[in-house]
Amino acid sequence: MPALTATVITKNESANVAAALESVAFADEIVVVDSKSTDDTVEIARRYTERVIVRPWPGYVAQKNFAAEQASHDWILSVDADERVPVALAEEIRALMRVGPDAAGYRVPRVTFHLGRWIRSTDWYPDYQLRLYDRRRGRWAGRHVHESVTADGPVLRLRHELQHYAYRDLSHHLQTMDRYTTLAARQLFEDGRRAGWSDLALHPIAAFLRNYILRGGIRDGQAGLIISLMNAGYVGMKFAKLWELCSHSTSIPDAPGAAGRTRRS
Repeated sequence: MPALTATVITKNESANVAAALESVAFADEIVVVDSKSTDDTVEIARRYTERVIVRPWPGYVAQKNFAAEQASHDWILSVDADERVPVALAEEIRALMRVGPDAAGYRVPRVTFHLGRWIRSTDWYPDYQLRLYDRRRGRWAGRHVHESVTADGPVLRLRHELQHYAYRDLSHHLQTMDRYTTLAARQLFEDGRRAGWSDLALHPIAAFLRNYILRGGIRDGQAGLIISLMNAGYVGMKFAKLWELCSHSTSIPDAPGAAGRTRRS
């Protein structure tokens, strides 16, 4: 039966890290890689594991690959500090480990809690994330945003959900959007993409209709409407910042690191 290492990367996650680590206590080992937190994240993490490593922030991909490299076992469960592995998912993973995984990795449906409810609509759901993988056959890839595991071999899906507590409130949601649209615009710019009229005028409208109508945001009432508007706003901000970057040929300042969080475009 293969052993399992749970990895968590952190920076200033004192409000979240205890619950995250408690939820992965079923793993054979927990490795935390912290990016020089200025709060008591490291002290809290050391209550749950001796494997706490502090190092400078090199970016999401590099930090997550480094965490996997520090593991004693080849099977990795990567969890962000604002995520939780509920009992049902933990039991599903334990059962899989007992019989032996038959894939290079497994995607987990992720559900986000926001505006007082679990959101199972819009672009947010089901937000499949490849988080359980064999590090001999998979590595994190990507650049500024939307990092993910690239697996060399078949990838299957698990049934139970990973819980995501992405935002404290709408103000926090807006702050996060500001950071991640900056990173997304830079990535598009580096890829040679340019923002035209259709990107600025039509893409946000299309994003709203997709979220609210096609992907069922309307079923979640006012929360679904707000999230659909926010997702459309994300698209608009991303292309507006790309336009600014292209038009003025200036570098967008680095966004502050929010270690361990993955957002949607």
